[in-house]
Amino acid sequence: MAASPKILLVDDDQAFLDLYEEMLSRHLPSIPEVRTASSGARALALLDSEPFTMLCVDLNMPKMDGLQVLSIARRKYPQLRLVALTAMRDEQFRTRAYALGVDQYWIKPESDHEIGLFMESIESLLTHENQGGFRGVQSKSLVDIIQLECLSQSSTLLKITNGHAEGRIWIHQGEVIDAEAGELTAESAFQRILSWKAGNFELLPTDPNRTRTIFTSYQGLLLNTAQAIDEATSQPLSDSHVDGNAPPPPSRCASVLADLSQLEGIEFVLAIGTEDKRRQEYWGLENAAPLAEWTREALESFGALGERLRVGAVQQIVGSSLHRKITVAPAGDTLLCVGFASSFSPDQLRDTMKDILSKWAS
Repeated sequence: MAASPKILLVDDDQAFLDLYEEMLSRHLPSIPEVRTASSGARALALLDSEPFTMLCVDLNMPKMDGLQVLSIARRKYPQLRLVALTAMRDEQFRTRAYALGVDQYWIKPESDHEIGLFMESIESLLTHENQGGFRGVQSKSLVDIIQLECLSQSSTLLKITNGHAEGRIWIHQGEVIDAEAGELTAESAFQRILSWKAGNFELLPTDPNRTRTIFTSYQGLLLNTAQAIDEATSQPLSDSHVDGNAPPPPSRCASVLADLSQLEGIEFVLAIGTEDKRRQEYWGLENAAPLAEWTREALESFGALGERLRVGAVQQIVGSSLHRKITVAPAGDTLLCVGFASSFSPDQLRDTMKDILSKWAS
């Protein structure tokens, strides 16, 4: 039976240590053993005396601050998981902590929701196997890095290198707003970067005036990218796609969906086949099946109504609620269902749907 993981929690606030020692030791599924230290010197002494799985350090401590502790721990114990936990919202501290190789950087949670996210991330880090990834010895995927930056509402420029390839992702107040990779931009560049399996990253100061080209939520971006990569890897590759740094070519539908994600105000797009009813491609949705069924039923019902009224075939169906507007329209051998922001005016909705149908037909 594997031994329980051990966490060393370091902070000069005794009340904080008592609270988090109880939370981490009693409410994580892995049931870790939690030890505490109220100074950097005491923490290093404990690390020398017994093995730990994770070191969780406050950055603002007297005499020896958290960055010094992290720096020493990284050199002496390269397999140790490192977490910075601080109340200071300081971009310089965060950048320096990541440069030292921390696995996670957290602003001390202030709500039950934030505490829940923190606990989930700690549990994931404790049970995550080393399988390569980003920033050297620690197992870290780009998905992990982006999720942490967005969850912490950060504003930063994420620079990623993979061999000779380089990509950049701009994050503003917890939202991914732009990406570049070679000649690719926006969501296409994001997908290219996310296809890299290993490399290095660094956090740089962001440009507050950076033009936004990506309007999908980061959760939607990650889901869409995973789907596009899965679809692409299911296709046989020709000899011209042997380059290990280049991602497999996405399907045409996935490529169009990536282009549509750049249109402002769109919350999701669902494309379903008229002949092959199993064909469903989408972004911005977690479970497309119920919406696909509703889309088919809506078009069939309105189509039957159009026949009875002798007004011709259905061109578009537009619905509105407090939360969003939805448009359904046939496009060749595909049915499109598009969700828009509730603030969209009828003119904006009409013009955007024209762009969408034009892109789909091209």
